[in-house]
Amino acid sequence: MKRIAIIVLASGLLGCEDPIDVTLEEAEPVLVVDAWINNKPELQIIKLSMAQPYFDSSLPPPVSGATVVVSSSANETFIFEERNTPGDYVWDPSTSANGIGEIETEYQLQIEVNDEIYVSISQINRVPTIDSIKFTFKEELNQFQPEGYYGEFVSADPRGEGDTYWIKTFKNGIYQNRPFDLTIAYDAGFSQGGLIDGVVFIQPLQDSVNPLNEDLDEIVPYEIGDSLYVEIHSITNDAFFFLQELQIQTQRDGGFDEIFAEPFENVPSNIINADENGEDIIGYFNVAAVSGSGRKLTE
Repeated sequence: MKRIAIIVLASGLLGCEDPIDVTLEEAEPVLVVDAWINNKPELQIIKLSMAQPYFDSSLPPPVSGATVVVSSSANETFIFEERNTPGDYVWDPSTSANGIGEIETEYQLQIEVNDEIYVSISQINRVPTIDSIKFTFKEELNQFQPEGYYGEFVSADPRGEGDTYWIKTFKNGIYQNRPFDLTIAYDAGFSQGGLIDGVVFIQPLQDSVNPLNEDLDEIVPYEIGDSLYVEIHSITNDAFFFLQELQIQTQRDGGFDEIFAEPFENVPSNIINADENGEDIIGYFNVAAVSGSGRKLTE
């Protein structure tokens, strides 16, 4: 009888097509910080904006006039200045003899804005090199994987448990940054406790560089002339769990399962207000070491 009741309930829910107007309580906007910087010899950008209502599809309003400084445990100071784009605070590595990047160096972020001071600490961790980029022609396996060329990267996690990474894919120079493109690794596997340490990254991670189509129901093979560039960013363990929670919040494909999914909520930040009674904040600060490699698919 329980099974019948569930089926009837499901049928009733699936049959509902009447529009529902949802009224959400107005909340005070909070500061949003995008502070994922790295040791690459390119402009480093920290973005500041304000949160906006859930159903507001416009771009978040930028925050200007802030003081943004990153300092290291080696007594180095990096001043991020607002330039042409409001809300974008930029530091140019070419202006400093000593850039960001010493492994195991600790970095502190300090933001002063609207009479509030926000601080955070991150450490730059080691990152493995990418040995090679490969393309393999495969026959059609199923509807999800059609015939074509598939890419993969080969890299090995260094010995010693607890290394965490963010793996980024660039197809034809375009960063694949949709929610379902987010790939993170704990040692050579997907999660903590997998006990996959000091070996080559597992095959699903290597294959993660093959993007899905817009409907997320089919892998899009590479074609002759396409290029694939892969980067591995070292992240702290806390940053890994932040991104893991972000996956839960953003990788939602709709359907009946969403009825029982956890509600959306702000993912906890590692940036705090120096005044415990001050305004809250959303976002994250991480300093990464980066390794990368690319290849073009030719005949």
